[in-house]
Amino acid sequence: MMNSLQRVGFILMAILAANSSFANTFSHTPWATILQQHVEMVRDGRESRVDYAGIKKDRLLLLTYLTDMSKVTKKSFDSWPKMQQLAFLINAYNAWTVELILSRYPDIDSIKDLGSFFTSPWKKEFVNLLGEVRSLDDIEHNLIRGSGRYNEPRIHFAVNCASIGCPALLNDAYAGDKLDEQLAAVTENFLRDRNRHYFANGELHISPIFKWYKADFEQGWNGVHSVSQFLAAYADALGLQDSGSGIIVNGKLVSERLSEDSIGISYTDYNWDLNDVAR
Repeated sequence: MMNSLQRVGFILMAILAANSSFANTFSHTPWATILQQHVEMVRDGRESRVDYAGIKKDRLLLLTYLTDMSKVTKKSFDSWPKMQQLAFLINAYNAWTVELILSRYPDIDSIKDLGSFFTSPWKKEFVNLLGEVRSLDDIEHNLIRGSGRYNEPRIHFAVNCASIGCPALLNDAYAGDKLDEQLAAVTENFLRDRNRHYFANGELHISPIFKWYKADFEQGWNGVHSVSQFLAAYADALGLQDSGSGIIVNGKLVSERLSEDSIGISYTDYNWDLNDVAR
């Protein structure tokens, strides 16, 4: 952990880096600094825990980053390469989610506590981004999923809903020049979690994320046209290739049955408790 003087130094350097790079790109250094200092990867990257109390002490850095994000115009954003755009939107979703949690922290047990009977926390319009005041749902479902630009189902393992059941919040900012590698890593790490993904009683048990966003896995990304085909490509991460021989059901490898959409699938529980390191 950093002492107070080191923390101030990191904050100043991150702010300077952010303010020096608006011409042709956008600096995610402040967000990366926050993540590296306050997010702990656990279980070999399968999960992470967030030090919200620590981030609250560095809230000025977070607010500076969010303010700089709000200065990016739609015209400038549209001129960027697609991978840079997508990295920006993923970071925006995650950073604004943390800010939403901090608005009530520590008096919060779940992000759902920030909603009401009439509206969910994801529909709150509090995000100043690309010239409009938006909700988290708007970022995910319209700018990312609904734009037609990206066709990238792996974003569901990168955007973080501040919950234990959600894929891990990466302890680094996403970046356009390495986004493909980062998405590949977080996807594999999530699928390696045997609390959420395992084969038992002739069925593959998987996270309900694959049910909620089924359509995103059917749009031809990497030649994949179904959830089963997507999972078949990650047979090793799912533990279906144990000992090199693979799990066989009725004379055929489970991975092959997945490719053919001929294996039963059920969904594991989703834990909405806050992913707080203090817990």
